[in-house]
Amino acid sequence: MLKPPSGPIGAYGYMIKANKEIYLDVNATTPVLPQAAHAAFDAMEDLFGNPSSVHTSGLRARYLLESTRDLARSVLGAGEGEIVFTSGATEAIQMAILSTLCDFRKRKQQCDIAGKACKLLYGATEHKAVPKALEHWNEVLDAGCEILEIPVDSRGALDLEFLKEHAPHAAMVCTMAVNNETGVIHDLRAIENVLRSVNEHCKWLVDSVQAVGKMKLDLATTTIDYASASGHKIYAPKGIGLLYVRKGASVVPLMAGGGQEHGARGGTENLPGVAAIAAVLKMLDISPNAEFASHDSLENFRDRIVQSLTEAFPTIVFNTPFETSVATTINFAVRGFSSKELLDLFDAAGIRVSSGSACGSGAVASYVLDAMGIEKWRSEGAIRMSFGPMNTEKEIEMACDRIRQVGRALCDSCLMVSNDPVTQTGGRVDGLVQLKKGSMCTWLLMDSESSQCVIIDPFEELSERVETLVRCQGSRVIAILDSHNHVDHESCRSMQLKVLGQYIQPRANSGDLLGWPHEPDGSVTLANGESAECINLFNGLVLAAVKLPGHTVISNAYLVGKPVDGKLDAANILFAFCGDTVLMGGIGRTDFESSSVEGMFDSLHRLSNIISSDATVICPTHDYNNEFATTLGCEVKTNEFLASILDPVVPMRREDFVAAKPGVDQGIQDESNSELVCGLIKDPDAVSTGTSVDIPPDGLKEFFASHNDSLIIDVREPHEFSFAGDWHKMGLDQPPRNIPLTRLTGCLPELIAISKSGRQIVFLCRSGRRSGRAASVARRVGLSNIWHIAGGIAIGSSRQEPEYADPGYVI
Repeated sequence: MLKPPSGPIGAYGYMIKANKEIYLDVNATTPVLPQAAHAAFDAMEDLFGNPSSVHTSGLRARYLLESTRDLARSVLGAGEGEIVFTSGATEAIQMAILSTLCDFRKRKQQCDIAGKACKLLYGATEHKAVPKALEHWNEVLDAGCEILEIPVDSRGALDLEFLKEHAPHAAMVCTMAVNNETGVIHDLRAIENVLRSVNEHCKWLVDSVQAVGKMKLDLATTTIDYASASGHKIYAPKGIGLLYVRKGASVVPLMAGGGQEHGARGGTENLPGVAAIAAVLKMLDISPNAEFASHDSLENFRDRIVQSLTEAFPTIVFNTPFETSVATTINFAVRGFSSKELLDLFDAAGIRVSSGSACGSGAVASYVLDAMGIEKWRSEGAIRMSFGPMNTEKEIEMACDRIRQVGRALCDSCLMVSNDPVTQTGGRVDGLVQLKKGSMCTWLLMDSESSQCVIIDPFEELSERVETLVRCQGSRVIAILDSHNHVDHESCRSMQLKVLGQYIQPRANSGDLLGWPHEPDGSVTLANGESAECINLFNGLVLAAVKLPGHTVISNAYLVGKPVDGKLDAANILFAFCGDTVLMGGIGRTDFESSSVEGMFDSLHRLSNIISSDATVICPTHDYNNEFATTLGCEVKTNEFLASILDPVVPMRREDFVAAKPGVDQGIQDESNSELVCGLIKDPDAVSTGTSVDIPPDGLKEFFASHNDSLIIDVREPHEFSFAGDWHKMGLDQPPRNIPLTRLTGCLPELIAISKSGRQIVFLCRSGRRSGRAASVARRVGLSNIWHIAGGIAIGSSRQEPEYADPGYVI
């Protein structure tokens, strides 16, 4: 039997305690300044009057409103410009754009120069609120303007030549003072010189959200027409912001009402929000301020964080050009790691960061870095750390120490090679490991005792992760195998052999087209009477090869099992690596020149006759819906076409299959996420996650205490699990068993046996998303008595885990 991941508390025998939350995501939102919170409370309790009322309570409220407006003018250097309080920067941006386009419609003839269409320009790295608002109001008002994106260079600076070319016909230009993802400072004076040299009347909106409190803004000395700011980015509450309007610029109310805000915005003002932002503005108006760290201190904080990141991640690359950026933003990527991996790990360690703009949806490639021409892996793996003037020396020191712990956890989990390999003590990795990138799956059979390793279906995109794992474990690679001759790419087996070098055993260098050795260790007899060549693994296991043509003519299935007296019966086969013959939700396509429809029919029957329908876990080359693995019995139950082929009573005839299969293949899309789809895959209509339980924050201890006889499984990755908390406080006599999602497939045979014994299995993770996925996989392959904690063990806290989609480069 393949061994599960080692140790009752993960592979490393220790746990790092991540007690205090370290918040390094202030570009997303800030904690509320205590003085701001008190001011808001006082406004609700004492200054509750309506500023439009003429009695004493109203006058006091009016004084607070207008004095805060004056304070905002002082901080922004607004001079005689108007300050309009809004619900936030997004509303302020809408108001500026609406005002500009309404004004443009009135004087359209003046802007329509030489018969050319009017243009709306915005920087390619602007917050999405800007282009979305331009598109929206341009359509709603039927303004008919052409919307153009101003390119940026590799350091995030606007292309001023592009601006010079298109600005003469622009009604509006939108730029930002400081970029929210990279911290890049835009040269507003240079932009102004170019813009005003070709167009004096064009309206200019500057997103100042990330600039307020970080750099001096003298708006009155510029020709900026509109500037937006947001309270919750400067330690005020959410729901309050402002718009600066240059004297003479038009203002069209986004909301019409009782004439509040001097007619610029209807609706009774948010006085508690105004009081709160006033408390912050007062501090910003005092220089120096004992409450806020100085610019020099912030630069020192950044240098120390950068140093700790460099020590923790040898392959780190910084996306932020520090010379032209604010000191409070650090954007970076670590080669070989997706942003989701790093987000999960940092969060497990109690460090709150983001993958880019928090207003985006999920951990995806950064459009800001894409616009800068940054390499794809850096854009997809980008992490943003941002801090602010309220962060303290002690917090930064704690952050740096925790970052170094994160680096050690990755090294100890064999996901990264340390700068000091002598000190690297990777935990044992035993059993079956599934690496994924998109739909691509590479499988490793590993045994720490014998230091043996077999690699099945290597993909170039996963080669670095494979190399790191093999090197860290000191494994002897006895075979690198392809399950089939790939259609859309060359095998990277030869590259993998070369890269792994000293770890490759001689026999692995000599094999057929798929890597199967010319001199196997022997043969076994399968359930259908066939003889199959095999190589010896560990713990009495063998790896047998069976020809399985169909998807491609040159194709094998590799069977892992423990033979008895030279026979490898179906019940003793633990895993079947059958390439793209059987996939979760479908079977392989056969419409390539190298395919064989007849071969696919024969191979499906051969496979059904040599493996167990319910006990053998099928490990495919592609996993399109993050379902990890399957069984033949599961696929027969959910796939009518496959069920009719293998019907034990009236099976489909060979000639009928040959006639029907081309029609089935016609329903396959050519590409999915830039990958060739290798089979007709049905999207699951619903994810069956097993029996879930929602537990209130104070109910975890009681739940675990009543399930101590159950098998409790934490499915987070080992490097995350190493930061886990005190399990005794949660009602567990001992820590749960750590079976990461990426090693779940290897443990399915064992879990199937445990489930058949009637013992309950409870999956858990931080938020319940990954435990739900694990429960779904377990249910699909026939396990019963499955539970998972729907809210995760972090329920009751503010922590949220990104939606599980693609684990990306993980083990």
